[in-house]
Amino acid sequence: MKRVGLVAHDLKKPALVAWCQTHRDVLAQQQLYATGTTGAAIMAATGLSITLLKSGPLGGDAQLGAMIVEGQLDALIFFQDPLTAMPHDVDVKALTRLATLYNVLFAVNTATADAVLAAI
Repeated sequence: MKRVGLVAHDLKKPALVAWCQTHRDVLAQQQLYATGTTGAAIMAATGLSITLLKSGPLGGDAQLGAMIVEGQLDALIFFQDPLTAMPHDVDVKALTRLATLYNVLFAVNTATADAVLAAI
């Protein structure tokens, strides 16, 4: 069982929910963590058991980052919206930096998420 973080920007939440629906059986075998709004949407659509953190702008991105630093996250699936400015862009960059620095499996779209899921 791997520990997987799930987060998506607002316009990418439907894509992450759809991806989770497609991969529900594999994800159900993992320990899942998600930022609040993203996790609630995934749970409603899939019935997956997810530990909900704060909403991204309210500290959920930072909570996922702390989990990475503490070695408590094996993979991060973060569907990012590259075309929309984010008011909490500093948090997004910090989370991306930590995933890179700590060599955590990291996906930003469906293609890379499929590869990460295959690796765990």
